[in-house]
Amino acid sequence: MMQIALAAMGCAMMLGLQGGAAAPPANAGDDATIRAVVADYLQARERRDGAAVGALFTADADQLTSSGEWRRGREDIVRGTLASSDRTGGKRTITIETVRFPGRDLAIADGRYELAGADQGTRRMWTSFVFVREGGGWRIAAIRNMLPAPAAAPVAK
Repeated sequence: MMQIALAAMGCAMMLGLQGGAAAPPANAGDDATIRAVVADYLQARERRDGAAVGALFTADADQLTSSGEWRRGREDIVRGTLASSDRTGGKRTITIETVRFPGRDLAIADGRYELAGADQGTRRMWTSFVFVREGGGWRIAAIRNMLPAPAAAPVAK
């Protein structure tokens, strides 16, 4: 399933470069559903509910964290997510800013990700989710969390 999602994302990007329009969502509720799945993910994570976290992902999903850890497969994601929540504590919020549908059964959601109240203070990151329609609902196929790098120093002339 991951290979299909990545291939579809690549095709959608090629169409975008050629001036093609993104496919419309299957129905008007898909945008809201995608946002609700992200909210469900945060709530399940907050409750430390491994079964609920796992139910939101495809079996072959993966997650690249801001620390560079690459979690591959639903079980690895659940295990890593719960361990990370236990280790860092704090309150996580994700504010989805855009949801795009490059294909009928493919969605990409981008947003701001904050972890407040952790030992390190508030961490402000970006996150991207790839969703696929699977089994009658939207499932998370990939997450990419990014911690912005400090601005580069000006080049001396």
